[in-house]
Amino acid sequence: MRLAHNLRFTLNLDLLRSFFAIVEQGSLNKAAERLRVSQSTLTRQMQALEQEVGGPLLERSPGGVALTATGRALLDGAKPVLEKFDVVLAGVRQRARGQSADLRIGYVMSAAGDYLNPALAALRKAHPEVKVKMRDLSPGEQITALRNGELDAALLWHAGGLLTTEFYVKTLAMLPLMAAMPEDHPLAGSKMIKLADLKKEVFVGAPDADVPGVNAWITGLCRRAGFRVRFVQNADSLTHALSVVVTEGAVSLLPGLTSGLRAPGVVFRSLQDTGAKYELMVAWPRGKTSAPVRTLIEALPVMKRG
Repeated sequence: MRLAHNLRFTLNLDLLRSFFAIVEQGSLNKAAERLRVSQSTLTRQMQALEQEVGGPLLERSPGGVALTATGRALLDGAKPVLEKFDVVLAGVRQRARGQSADLRIGYVMSAAGDYLNPALAALRKAHPEVKVKMRDLSPGEQITALRNGELDAALLWHAGGLLTTEFYVKTLAMLPLMAAMPEDHPLAGSKMIKLADLKKEVFVGAPDADVPGVNAWITGLCRRAGFRVRFVQNADSLTHALSVVVTEGAVSLLPGLTSGLRAPGVVFRSLQDTGAKYELMVAWPRGKTSAPVRTLIEALPVMKRG
């Protein structure tokens, strides 16, 4: 039977809990004692539940109660759902009170060392009871996870204008923009270059789902530098982007944190252009902020360099 799948969501959860108590105790009298209600109240509840379901759930006898086929279908289908609901509700209530045994943090790998590691040390010292769960995600994946309630904080770069209306945001640094280019590029010997020097190049972009708004941002930077950008390919990861730099002879604009990477055939050069900077930030859900999250946010170093 598919009874549990067809029940309306208006079904009273308290009636279900009473039904499960009767089944577990084997009698209305024992269930009434456990629930601290009168037997007549429990009887009325079961009558209401049976009316809602559309059929008898229990067979009553002097020796107790037994499940009907309909009652068995309701028990098997609804009890696991209600148990899961209770677990979720308990977790939600904990978070509403600013309490949680877990702290789920999203981050981009390139920012972990300078920024996240010192804050994690402070968090462990202040809240040794909290279990930290780290997730290495793209900025776009972190934003989605924040929206879905799957992260308590996210360390990401360049999406500031898109986040401030949805989440609390704290800017940690303005990172210089670097141009990753093939090691045999004519500009590879220069220590610093201008964006206008790259007007004849093809660029590596990023899917909007991974780095929201970055292609439009790069397009605007290049327009201000006097040329129209041409994207040869969207890369779905930093490793992929650096690979495209080599295979396509392209240029990728990346935050300065990535310049320490060692990629065969790739060199990084700083850009002189004003405004050509990535914003590194931490974002966390609006509402009551738990003590562990506050500790993490306050311990993250603010280095407005670049």
